[in-house]
Amino acid sequence: MNRHLLLAATALALSACTATETAQAPAAAPPPPAAPAEDQTVAINAFFDAYDQAQLAKSPMGQSYRGIKTDYDKWDDFSDAEAVRENEAGIAALAEMRAKFASANLSPQARLSYRLFEKDVERAVKGFPYRNLNYVFDQMNGAQSGLPAFLINIHRVESKSDAEAYVKRLHGLGPALDQIMAEASAADAVLPPKWVFPYVISDSRNIIKGAPFDSGADSTLFADLKSKVAKLDIPQAEKDALVADGRQALLTSVKPAYERLIALMQAQEKRAGTDDGVWRFAKGGDYYAERLGYYTTTAMTPDQVHDLGLANVARIHEEMRGIMKQVSFKGDLPAFFAHMRTSKQFYFPNNAEGKAAYLAETNKAIDAMYKKLPEYFDTLPQARLTVKAVEPFREKSAGKAFYQRPAPDGSRPGTYYVNLYNMADMPSTEVEALAYHEGVPGHHLQRTIQTELKDVPPFRRFGGFTAYSEGWGLYTEKLGKDMGFYTDPYRDFGRLQLELHRAIRLVVDTGLHHKKWTREQAIKYVEDNSADAPGGIVKAIERYIVNPGQATAYLVGRLKISELRDRAQAQMGSRFTMGGFHDTVLLPGPVPLDILEENVDAWIKGN
Repeated sequence: MNRHLLLAATALALSACTATETAQAPAAAPPPPAAPAEDQTVAINAFFDAYDQAQLAKSPMGQSYRGIKTDYDKWDDFSDAEAVRENEAGIAALAEMRAKFASANLSPQARLSYRLFEKDVERAVKGFPYRNLNYVFDQMNGAQSGLPAFLINIHRVESKSDAEAYVKRLHGLGPALDQIMAEASAADAVLPPKWVFPYVISDSRNIIKGAPFDSGADSTLFADLKSKVAKLDIPQAEKDALVADGRQALLTSVKPAYERLIALMQAQEKRAGTDDGVWRFAKGGDYYAERLGYYTTTAMTPDQVHDLGLANVARIHEEMRGIMKQVSFKGDLPAFFAHMRTSKQFYFPNNAEGKAAYLAETNKAIDAMYKKLPEYFDTLPQARLTVKAVEPFREKSAGKAFYQRPAPDGSRPGTYYVNLYNMADMPSTEVEALAYHEGVPGHHLQRTIQTELKDVPPFRRFGGFTAYSEGWGLYTEKLGKDMGFYTDPYRDFGRLQLELHRAIRLVVDTGLHHKKWTREQAIKYVEDNSADAPGGIVKAIERYIVNPGQATAYLVGRLKISELRDRAQAQMGSRFTMGGFHDTVLLPGPVPLDILEENVDAWIKGN
């Protein structure tokens, strides 16, 4: 059955072909007679465009992510039948591509597109047998917060018709939730661990708290609708009618659906178990191995990933001891961790002023980085970047920091979301590194350049490979040091702490899902080996539990990018430039790590 339904919808928004899944890879057809490379290149690009449009036509949410308003009043079809349709479309598209086009008759750029399309489908093929092992509702990806966040952050209202579409989506939100709840209630649906359910229930209650549901201040969605409608240049009577219709939708569609969801979650909570890893499922070991391959784009085994994590934890610990000497700290590394975790000097107050100060420091770091970018990058993003706090209705369950790419038409900026729910989880020492990772030169620079690429198919402009994108984000944290930032040694410790956080992920993710660690064992390992704040530790471990394998991609990708830069510098000598290396990594868009290595090696030889 189709799981992580909102993620699938978002993935379609980013890349039509990445949603393609099938149980068996279609056989390769014999190549057709050779044709001129120019003719094949034009034709295959038209093929990719047509496939993208056909897939996008089935996803109103995907259209909205791209700034298209064709089906602006609709939600996606979240049924398993729709997942099957996507599978069949992928099978047919791959077979058609292989039958019509010969890689040898394509331009280098089109040849890369051919390979990437194959790899996208091959990854999906491997994951299809395990799709029923993903959780439908969890604290990270569930529709209980995903659908409202979509309305608030993606559904723009610039006209009366946009507002009418928003209200229709409110009316349709109940049926959409019901369809997703049917997936969660299916006979083969797996339940997340028991501790997940209070998060989902809390998020759900937050959505139906406040007016018009009770006598409190306006609820999250009602306030959003009112705010957007108020900015329209239309008569007040029309504004009032829109708000009244929205109020009716909230009361008759949204509220009853969330009440049904809460009841379902309460019932499932009683049946849920306490084991955390996917090892507990039939074929759970095979599923986890597939997830590692999917996210890292490597053939590393769980044990190899675990050992890589242990080695890098030891390496970073040694670098941290250098910071201890620099600041003249007396004591061992665990004592330094305790000092960094508990000393008030490293935390902003947990109030409005403290949160404003954190945002101000973040914007300060980003502004300083922007000034320095031209010295290290030949290609810079055009879309703007904004920094926002995570909305209150989902901040308790959301991650500490994440990024949302801009709309292709420039109508929506790239957004770095920072979670300020509890300032004790957000040390000031990490401000710079997080800003570089999520903003510039990290996700905003990479994903905006990708979105702004010309003459590449949509699936390359909007798709992705986690090891590449998150590896790049982590690489840029260290790049900030190369560029002269982190002048405060405690900020440099914050950088190392975040790198350590990613190394520890390799250990605890494989520990949970392969070595049968409990949630408590994983939390204890992080407490013993890092300066992570207690609340942040728990939230991180809970993320790895519901998203197996994903967190391992960061350090695996970062190590490969750093390795390739070291190789290029060593072999090219004075011919090496940072701008040239970064263009080599960025301008093809996201690729698996083996293709990234091929690209850099070709640059080394050809430059």
